[in-house]
Amino acid sequence: MSAHRIHRRLVSILGALLACAVVSPVAAQTFPARPITFVVPAAPGGILDQSARLVAGELSKLVGQPVVVENKAGASQIIGAQAVARAEPDGYTLLMGSIGPNAAHYGVYAGKLPYTPADFTPVVHVISMPNVLLVNPAVPASTVPELVALAKAKPGALVLGSSGTATSGHLAAELLQARAGIQFTHVPYKGSTPALTDLIGGQVQVMVDNQVTALPQIKAGRVKALAVTSAQRTTEQPAVPTVAESGYPGFEVTVWVGFMAPSRTPAPVVDALHREISKVLAMPQVKQRIAEMGGYTMPLSPAQFGAFVRAEIDKWGTVVRQAGIKPE
Repeated sequence: MSAHRIHRRLVSILGALLACAVVSPVAAQTFPARPITFVVPAAPGGILDQSARLVAGELSKLVGQPVVVENKAGASQIIGAQAVARAEPDGYTLLMGSIGPNAAHYGVYAGKLPYTPADFTPVVHVISMPNVLLVNPAVPASTVPELVALAKAKPGALVLGSSGTATSGHLAAELLQARAGIQFTHVPYKGSTPALTDLIGGQVQVMVDNQVTALPQIKAGRVKALAVTSAQRTTEQPAVPTVAESGYPGFEVTVWVGFMAPSRTPAPVVDALHREISKVLAMPQVKQRIAEMGGYTMPLSPAQFGAFVRAEIDKWGTVVRQAGIKPE
């Protein structure tokens, strides 16, 4: 390549960089100027979908632009995550990220995912929710130590149902097995409902499920709650101890959900999104709905949310390797 052409190439690149530097603040001042899309990488009706729609309705009124929720389910939520990773980094397409596709999957799929953590910019934490350790009423255990003793007496005899490989419930059960030195036989289902149905029917004996989903069955006596996986007891089940209280200090697993933008989204736009969505999360009606779901939100900056996600990636990467979790 001639010196003249090299000079022209450098001038072109420099011009593009300067244009980006100029456009970003301007874009932030007028953002949003058109509809925003929330991509939910799961089917309608679940926690991801409910959380996205809860925010979308109020955010639309706040910013004066439509906020559309688009469900892109499939491949353990990988399809939806990939779509956002490849979207234009302009702040108009956000992922409803979670513990599976944005933390545990990096260990489960070991470099085979069509995206990496560097493809996303964390924007705002939306909700964290506790799980609950459940057993079928016929299981002769009413506490975590009793369940551990039963599992140690007959390794592999107790069948663990989950809503899918590397979901929050599955990961919590794997962490318990590692900490307690026990072994369940894992059967992954395609969703929480069929797994919970088989737990009630006795086809599986153990399950870790989201509290909001399991609570009606607990109250009806169809399943027994042994412990919650959060750091503190929950207001919905104050008599149910935590796993940490039950002999495993530091044990904490929550379902977490938060918005993520494609990487290279201008920082002023990320800050604008964080600011407006945080306003939504502070609305009394939104806070009440989150509480009804048994959840809570954390006032994290984008940088703090990013640090939280990186810690989750490290934590679950270790659990996945130790447990030998592989894709379904």
